[in-house]
Amino acid sequence: MHVASPTPGDWPSSVALPPYDEHNARLVANVAPRDWRDPVARDRYHLVIVGAGTAGLVTAAVAAALGARVALVERHLFGGDCLNVGCVPSKAIIGAARAWHHVRQAAAEFGGPVVSGDGDVGAVMARLRRLRAEISPVDSVERYRSLGVDVFLGSATFTGPEMVDVNGQSLRFRRAVIATGARAAVPAIPGLADTPFDTNETLFTLTARPEHLLVIGGGPIGVEMAQAFARFGSRVTIVHSGARVLPRDDDDAAAVVAASLAADGVRVVHGARLTTVSHRPEHGAAGRFTIAAEGNGEPLHLEGDRLLVAAGRTPNVDGLGLETAGIAATPRGVTVDARLRTSNRRVFAIGDVAGPQQFTHVADAHARLVVANALFFGIGGGRADRLVVPRVTYTDPEVAHVGHTADEALQAGVAIETIRVDLAHNDRALLDGANDGFLKVHLAAGTDRIVGATLVASHAGEMIGEMAVAMTNRIGLGGVGRTIHAYPTQAEVFRRAADAWRRTRFTPRARRLMDYWFRAFR
Repeated sequence: MHVASPTPGDWPSSVALPPYDEHNARLVANVAPRDWRDPVARDRYHLVIVGAGTAGLVTAAVAAALGARVALVERHLFGGDCLNVGCVPSKAIIGAARAWHHVRQAAAEFGGPVVSGDGDVGAVMARLRRLRAEISPVDSVERYRSLGVDVFLGSATFTGPEMVDVNGQSLRFRRAVIATGARAAVPAIPGLADTPFDTNETLFTLTARPEHLLVIGGGPIGVEMAQAFARFGSRVTIVHSGARVLPRDDDDAAAVVAASLAADGVRVVHGARLTTVSHRPEHGAAGRFTIAAEGNGEPLHLEGDRLLVAAGRTPNVDGLGLETAGIAATPRGVTVDARLRTSNRRVFAIGDVAGPQQFTHVADAHARLVVANALFFGIGGGRADRLVVPRVTYTDPEVAHVGHTADEALQAGVAIETIRVDLAHNDRALLDGANDGFLKVHLAAGTDRIVGATLVASHAGEMIGEMAVAMTNRIGLGGVGRTIHAYPTQAEVFRRAADAWRRTRFTPRARRLMDYWFRAFR
């Protein structure tokens, strides 16, 4: 599809994804068409879905394919955070930053050509917008209309236990699904709300490299973007209250990432208490942000030209009229049971608005459960609390995890044995120059049953699925070890972990039996 170059006056006021170039024009035409006209609401829908991010889109597609009458309501952009301001643009940035880094390292590590000079961050961002637009037809309004879904673009409000209003029309339902997602949390720091700070919702509108990027938050989003912009050549400072980055991950995994950040020039201020944030506009520039904080009992003063707030997520429940529909919620989101049902038995909630595991793949999994649970009395469905969910932080190296960490196992009362294999002993990692990492597998004590695994590696996100498959299908580490892995690959680390576990089974009694056997075997 060719989209003519737009003029600034063409930009829809309800959509804030500047710059409005041909790529964003194509995106908006797909995910928020300005000439859209809502259909006339049917008498009653089998399913009304509020929110057209991953959770809502997958639910709508599956339910419509099964023959259900489905209405899908979205107040902003089809595709939600993942397509527009989350997974897709962030991985485009990370991929570009990693490529820049590898080019710079080629001479020293592999005898490649010497590279100097600054790259073009504007070109990186233009590529991001182009790729996002190319992906967007899959999540487009028109696609879902073609699937037989009634699409309404506007804000939905529950007006009763079986009714949602949107744009003056009432949508009656047998079942409803809340899939409104979450947004960046804004910490209560004096002065912050009065500044033009960035979140993931605005960071990807940049067209030039920041001189000095300040980042509030040491979690996955904060460290991913900090490393990426440092590799683009920005000065980057992370300031956060924790004792280390990636507080949800194991200490040794976080330490590898911290060392990588330091090598890229990222400064990290730990244990900081932020006292004020201010912004000073400057003519012809973005201005200057100032952070005043206290760290280790001493005052701290930081200045930068962009400020990214990456301090967690908050669920989108405002304006939904949940109380009117008898739907309980807390600041953490809509309250659901293990089958994703709310306190209103006709209404379910899925994805980021309904749980602590705020990942696109969890939203997708919830959607597949909720269709069965909502429309078929749970036949073919299941419990969300039994899902085996991997998570990945896309730094370099990546940190991937599934199941329990050691601390979580302790808290759950699960006795474990841990097998650790370092990538320093993996041939492919050595050959790639990417051997700063490890695999840890937590086993139920006395068995080979996998209860959790952490992998730190350059492509950990691509590899952790092997552990997730094993856990989901109850394949023990011994079974993983019996699987032939291609050589040389970093995935051989799983076989090596199985070999290490087998060695722990070779007890003194087993050795005595072997000694007896080989004396007799003449």
